[in-house]
Amino acid sequence: MTTDIRKQNRNGSLARVAGIILLLALGVTGCASKAKSKMDALAQQQAYLAGQNAAMQQQLARQQSPFPTVTVNGHVQNNIVPWVVGLTLTQAIATANYLDSQDPTVITVLRQGQISTIDPKLLFSGQVFTLEQGDVIEIR
Repeated sequence: MTTDIRKQNRNGSLARVAGIILLLALGVTGCASKAKSKMDALAQQQAYLAGQNAAMQQQLARQQSPFPTVTVNGHVQNNIVPWVVGLTLTQAIATANYLDSQDPTVITVLRQGQISTIDPKLLFSGQVFTLEQGDVIEIR
């Protein structure tokens, strides 16, 4: 009878050890999933912050530019274009490197709080629009 009790205790101990190992394995897996989830969230947050930082750097560069510029917003490669006397709207758009496959439908120029709308067809016909430093061009 003593031998049976020892076998039962040993079997019970083995069962408890197996149960603990199973719980630990499940807990470790859960921790790994939580850790991966936290790492993914951290990576997303870092990507967001990197994007915000890049946008702030662009804005800061515009504000602290040592030379006069015009800003070109829209589907362009270069938003900041150096301004020189006689710079035309066509030259600014070419310098900004317009990337859209379709011709723009509307171009606006913001100058000292006043918005001027320009029909792109006029540019294609050869009409010249001279820009001033600080102008903000919107291409749509």
